[in-house]
Amino acid sequence: MNINMDNYYSTRKNIFERIDDASTATKILMSLMMACLTGIMAQLIIPLPWTPVPITAQTFAVLCSGLLLGKKYGCLSQVLYVVLGIAFVPWFGGMTGGLETFLGSTCGFLIGFIIASYFIGAIRDKYADARSFKKMVVVIGVANFALIYIPGLAGLALWSSFAGTPLGIYDLLMMGLVPFIAGDIVKILGAASVSKIFLPKD
Repeated sequence: MNINMDNYYSTRKNIFERIDDASTATKILMSLMMACLTGIMAQLIIPLPWTPVPITAQTFAVLCSGLLLGKKYGCLSQVLYVVLGIAFVPWFGGMTGGLETFLGSTCGFLIGFIIASYFIGAIRDKYADARSFKKMVVVIGVANFALIYIPGLAGLALWSSFAGTPLGIYDLLMMGLVPFIAGDIVKILGAASVSKIFLPKD
């Protein structure tokens, strides 16, 4: 059993180091692959009748991007997701894309994806002991509920104001935060599990 666990820890560390030591071209390719995964998971949606912001699975890919690729290339994956979605790839929620979609009700959330992936990657890169399940739950929770939702709610408020239907705090929270909390907790726990299983702690 100890031998098997030692092999597991050794293999996990070797894979982690190979990813971090990969060439720039390889890392950019991995970032593009993570952007594609984000786009695929964005199509797993549950529309809600009272809000233009749907429940999607893409946040899980966003949270994992920083964990698996680090701050620079995890962040790059989300930049690619947003930029390519604006330019020509219809992989925002519901197979949509373009500048008009980007500037819609979810603009702030898309910006938050970039910030959150960088933050998680920065902690992953600098503090090996923070890759444990419990500590990463806190890190990812902060990224999810602060770094994604603060710009997300701000963008939703601006969008509604420009649309001529400004939202009060209660309506804003009910449209952009409250319905997503339970699902986000599941995603946070799932991403923290990815960190526990796949990332070395030294």
